[in-house]
Amino acid sequence: MEHIQQAIHQVMRDLTLNRAAQKGQDPQEWLKLALTKRQMRHIKVKYFRKGILGLSVDSSGWLYTFSLQKARIVRQLQEQAPLLKDVHFSVGEVK
Repeated sequence: MEHIQQAIHQVMRDLTLNRAAQKGQDPQEWLKLALTKRQMRHIKVKYFRKGILGLSVDSSGWLYTFSLQKARIVRQLQEQAPLLKDVHFSVGEVK
């Protein structure tokens, strides 16, 4: 059952990111401009829907760090993507 859930999650994530990339919007590229290489190793784009960018971080320590920097990160991302409204962080798998 877990394999089906993971497959559905991956398909939905790919569809969301593919739609954004087709419109000339690549959330991964936005992050590269807003974050350091060290920070990029600890974060992964989960989704971009309705102006909300969902990001998965690999630990609660990094969740805290990114949460402290959220206002700056949102400002820098909005320079690349004016339609971006907010960023949501959650602890999850980062590969």
